[in-house]
Amino acid sequence: MENRNKEIARIFYRIADALEIKGETGFKVIAYQKAARVLEDLTQDVAELVASGKLADIPGIGKGMAEKIEEYLKTGKIKRYEEVMKDVPEGLLQLLEIPGLGGKTIHLMHKELKVQNLEDLKRVIENGSLEKLHGMGKKKVENIKKGIELFEHAQERMPIYEAMTIAEEVIEYLKGAPSISHISTAGSLRRMKETVGDIDILATGKDGQKIIQYFVKHPKTIQVLAEGETKGSILLETELGERQVDLRIVEEDSYGAALQYFTGSKAHNIKLRGLAKDKGLKISEYGVFRGEKKIAGKTEEEVYGVFGLPVFPPEMREDRGEIELALQGKLPQIIEPRDIKGDLHVHSNWSDGVLTLEELAEHGQKLGYSYLAVCDHSQAAKYAHGLSPERLEEQIKEIDKINKKLKNFRLLKGIEVDILADGSIDLPDALLKKLDIVVASIHSGFKKNVTERIISALKHPLVDIIGHLTGRLISGREGYEVNIDKVIEAAAEYGKILELNAYYDRLDLDEFNLKKAKEKGVLISIGTDTHYAHGFAMMRFGLGIARRAWLSKEDVINTLPLDKLLKLLSSL
Repeated sequence: MENRNKEIARIFYRIADALEIKGETGFKVIAYQKAARVLEDLTQDVAELVASGKLADIPGIGKGMAEKIEEYLKTGKIKRYEEVMKDVPEGLLQLLEIPGLGGKTIHLMHKELKVQNLEDLKRVIENGSLEKLHGMGKKKVENIKKGIELFEHAQERMPIYEAMTIAEEVIEYLKGAPSISHISTAGSLRRMKETVGDIDILATGKDGQKIIQYFVKHPKTIQVLAEGETKGSILLETELGERQVDLRIVEEDSYGAALQYFTGSKAHNIKLRGLAKDKGLKISEYGVFRGEKKIAGKTEEEVYGVFGLPVFPPEMREDRGEIELALQGKLPQIIEPRDIKGDLHVHSNWSDGVLTLEELAEHGQKLGYSYLAVCDHSQAAKYAHGLSPERLEEQIKEIDKINKKLKNFRLLKGIEVDILADGSIDLPDALLKKLDIVVASIHSGFKKNVTERIISALKHPLVDIIGHLTGRLISGREGYEVNIDKVIEAAAEYGKILELNAYYDRLDLDEFNLKKAKEKGVLISIGTDTHYAHGFAMMRFGLGIARRAWLSKEDVINTLPLDKLLKLLSSL
């Protein structure tokens, strides 16, 4: 279970923001911000520190903050948070969700321009008054406009992880419905797009109306939007707000046709309809018909089989040439979950992770992996308790000790080394030579010669992989100013690997840049970048994007058995 550190840190940041919105400055704001940063960097769960009575002794926490943390652990609330938030208009609180917009700026806009909400903010941008505000200027306003675009896009679509978590919870609940026989996700969720607009579920059963009645009584339902004989729609209360889920019940002999149709994509389905027309057939959500006679529809195999086609992996159904290749018998075999032999980017409690090295090994073995690469942060990442050369030396010895006790599994000795402002990396070569794997990433200076710095790292003889290349966060950061094409060309030239970071809010590289990398012959590593036990599950989302990019197992290095992987890494 994830510890509470980051949870409480978010609350402290919120209090600091709210205080700034109200015009507070100085000690109070700084105290909450500092406590939040300390909590983020802690490698030990605050609950353990409270139990041992040592929490108040930590620099940056102190007695007052420790009492608030204890209050949260006991009650799930912080009274001070509720007091501060009560006086802040709801519309201004929403503005805190916009990337790049902080409490001070919101306070100034509210005080000088009477901004109360997002509509007001758009108005003062449009009429030019925001740009004239003290300390603003054209560039800052442009950044705020970009932040609004990102915020609004995030409101429209859900991250794949959130949508899948909700869908699978609902599907598990529906398995208890009367007479239900088949059930599946559909739409862009089934196609594993990085963000999802709707959560669509498709099912069959003898009594559709009873299934719908059962569906709308889901324990998290806050509003029933539709309840019919074959269709239902509910609004669920989730951790991240209200989310709509739609359920459709279809006849047993139309399930395959409906699943194919509602999975899409629209372009893929249009192409399939064209094939049907050429054969004098009709295809719909009810089946494939020759005249009035249904000739297929019960399964997707039947539906595609009519056209001499295989059942396409849902991730490939985007009309990007998959149908034409399949008709020629040249459809590529894309990577499967069973192909993954290990995770090549995980963090331990030696830096900013929660799990011990032993716990990482246990989780890796439970997942059936052959290896995990421990890639803690290097010393430049002070915020993440990055490893100094001395601590990395200690960790190497500790990993060697653990590996001696393990059978058919290995912790790889690695590091996520920072690419510094001058393109160098922040650990000595003599130490890097002792490692199995070196991931180099940018964590600061996002606008400072990023392309040149990454290419410099690619040239380094001891760097194997570039981590999260664009630095984007899907929910709120566009990423670095980087020429991806140049970096891919350099990776191909120097024979280095690019990472597909599987963390759901990164999924970096995206499917389009992964395709470019594949075309240039650049190999890919998939790493979850996990800091917690539950983060290992992110591998499925990385795999989903890899499959959307049509990567094969030959394109991904963590499909290799341990001996071949080590041989490849030592040759880079």
